[in-house]
Amino acid sequence: MSPPDYRPEPALDIAPPPPPPRDPPPREKKRRRTPFRGVFGGLLMLLAVGLAGGAVAGYGLYRQVAADLPDYRWLADYQPPQMSRIYAADSRLLAELATERRVFVPIEAIPRPLQAAFVSAEDQRFWEHHGVDPIGILRSVLTAVENYGSGRRLGGASTITQQVAKNMLVGADRTLTRKLREAILAIRIEETLPKDRILELYLNEIFLGYQAYGVAAAAQAYFNKGLDELTLGESAFLAVLPKGPNNYNPMRFPEAARARRDWVLDRMAEDRAITPAEAAAAKAEPIIPRPVRRPEVLPVGQYFTEDVRRELSTRFGPEQTTAGGLVVRTSLDPSLQAATEGALRAGLLGYDRRRGGFRGPVAKISASPTEWLPALEAAQRPGGALPEWKLAVALEVRDREARLGWIERPDPRGPAQPRTGTMPIEESAWARRALGEGRLGPVPRRMQDVLAPGDVVLVEVQPGQPAQGRAPARAERLALRQIPQVEGAIVALDPSTGRVLAMAGGWSFEKSQFNRATQAQRQPGSSFKPFVYLPALEAGIPPTQRFLDAPIEINTPQGVWRPGNYGDGVSNSYVSIRTALEKSLNLVTIRVAQDVGMDKVAKTAADFGVIPNMPRYLAMSLGSGETTVLRMAAGYAAFANGGREVAPTLIDSVQDQRGRVIWRSDTRACAACNATSPSEGPPELVDNRRQITDPIAAYQMVNLLTGVVQRGTGTAAGKGLNRPIAGKTGTTNDYVDNWFVGFTPDIVVAVWMGFDEPRSLGNGETGGGNAAPIFHDVLGAALQGSPPVPFRAPPGVALVRMQAGNGQSIMEAFRPGTENAARPPEEDPARGTAVGLDRGLGGLY
Repeated sequence: MSPPDYRPEPALDIAPPPPPPRDPPPREKKRRRTPFRGVFGGLLMLLAVGLAGGAVAGYGLYRQVAADLPDYRWLADYQPPQMSRIYAADSRLLAELATERRVFVPIEAIPRPLQAAFVSAEDQRFWEHHGVDPIGILRSVLTAVENYGSGRRLGGASTITQQVAKNMLVGADRTLTRKLREAILAIRIEETLPKDRILELYLNEIFLGYQAYGVAAAAQAYFNKGLDELTLGESAFLAVLPKGPNNYNPMRFPEAARARRDWVLDRMAEDRAITPAEAAAAKAEPIIPRPVRRPEVLPVGQYFTEDVRRELSTRFGPEQTTAGGLVVRTSLDPSLQAATEGALRAGLLGYDRRRGGFRGPVAKISASPTEWLPALEAAQRPGGALPEWKLAVALEVRDREARLGWIERPDPRGPAQPRTGTMPIEESAWARRALGEGRLGPVPRRMQDVLAPGDVVLVEVQPGQPAQGRAPARAERLALRQIPQVEGAIVALDPSTGRVLAMAGGWSFEKSQFNRATQAQRQPGSSFKPFVYLPALEAGIPPTQRFLDAPIEINTPQGVWRPGNYGDGVSNSYVSIRTALEKSLNLVTIRVAQDVGMDKVAKTAADFGVIPNMPRYLAMSLGSGETTVLRMAAGYAAFANGGREVAPTLIDSVQDQRGRVIWRSDTRACAACNATSPSEGPPELVDNRRQITDPIAAYQMVNLLTGVVQRGTGTAAGKGLNRPIAGKTGTTNDYVDNWFVGFTPDIVVAVWMGFDEPRSLGNGETGGGNAAPIFHDVLGAALQGSPPVPFRAPPGVALVRMQAGNGQSIMEAFRPGTENAARPPEEDPARGTAVGLDRGLGGLY
């Protein structure tokens, strides 16, 4: 059966049920748009990028700047150029040697209040920061914001370390690069140097006005004081000056200076560097500036000072000498130096008037009343004229007197003031006309023989007589003066130490800087004879030993040499060593040199430092070698001190700029000088100088040389001094050089006179007549007021009372066992020539 026909029922027209309702899709919430939000985001982005880029650029700039920074490590050993000073024995200033006038003071010598004043004023956190002060920078920025638009100058935030870097390393240009360099260097300096050293550099280099660099120079410039003399108020004022020396000049802006000073004192009290009470007391101080005054320099000793400078330059170098801040203590006695220079000038003037004559006027100008003043003002003053001498012009010349005019200028910067005076014929009686070759004209009888109107000459105003009652004052009296052509030199030294007490190297350092005491090589003449007789005394020959005083002939390669005595005086008899030395007999001296041998004479001259390498010629025994005045003084000093070598010294000690002694002339050892207990007694210094002759021979020579002054050729040296004096005259051939070298137990003085270009001083001009009186005046000044001191005989010497040649009783000094050994040697039958000629000549002739 077939399935039923099945047909699906037709679908109902009914819509399917809707799906369950779903939540509607959430509506997008409208974002609330905040004004400018996009701008700030962009700015933040730009800031971040800018910071990153800035960091990279800053690092690059740092690397670039740091790579080009100067080396700062030399600051650890930096010593600024500063003047050296030379002082006399009494601590008065002789000279300043400087390329820059600067004073450097170590930090230990800068008073604490002064240090604190600068720290409080310039960098309160100096002892805490590490070169750069962030707090100070922030404070400076805030101050700049507050003062923005006010027109005030913006304050800096530089620390003291940064200022050291700026002043000494990077310069003062106002650029950002310089500030960066300064900050980097400051940090590095702080890592290298201690704070005290940084502050020391700052306080010595900062400019404080008045051309003063550093606090020491500023203390002198503003208050004429040393640092240790400053008051608290003055110290605070100096700390004001780095901000603006001109703005706080106490003479121009006293109120501003005082207000700023008080501000510094308040800062110091705030920093507890001082108490409020101290600050109040310092504020009550007035600021009283005093004009700067350079230290007064002694007007004497220029030759001495120049020799000191040369020695310093040789020992320490020219740069250290003029820029090392050396403090040099010398042996110069200023009062004796002044007397020495005066005695030499008096002696040279006396000779020049006697032998030199008047060499005419300095210049010739118009004597018209309207023309002479400007013409005289334009005339050149000759070098070497003494300060008290005036350049004057003859306005009117009469028979017995002349009227002269000159210029006075009380104020060096003021106008010239004309003055007139009269010169009588008596004040120019010495002015005989010099005719050349030592010849002089007649003594002037009228002023016309000396001067003519318009002649410009040197004069000296003589002490006048005051006016009495209503009578007019007398015209000032003038004396004619002239710079001598003859020259001279003197050295005075201590025989026990060799310290040079005075030195004159010529008429005037202004006229000639050549030091004839140390640089001129001259023949000593008979003043060399003690060094010939000394080897004989050392060999045991007594002072009473007699030698033949008779003509002698010596064959030389140049021919026969026939020496003679002064004035050709020959006794043709035997005379003792004493008599030969007192009368300065040449013939006896030659015979003594023959007996002892020229080798020993040359060795003695070298040991005493007189002539180091003397040729072994017999003529040298008469002083024909060459030496200096200083060497002769040192040689004679060995006689006075018992035969020990004397090394003359001008410098006692040298200190560096920190006060440390870096050289001392006295080399004697003193092991007990550091003793702490008074019971140990005073220390004994060991004299380690070389003994160049035995004490007995040295004393015998002293005893002989006292006879030269008492009875011989040097009597002018001791006239009226009434004390034991020993010495020897010297006169070379043709009267070219005049000498006198003498001593007491306390001082040795050597005097020389002659012309720079060797020529005769004139017939009869001897050391006893020219040099000995100068010695007398120097010695009198040196020993003024001191009691006589005898020469001490050494142990072992035998003193025997004997009769001198003139009947005087003397004490003769003998080496023990030689008192009766004196007897005349046998005379050579051949022409009276001394025995032993070949030995004495040493085979050279």
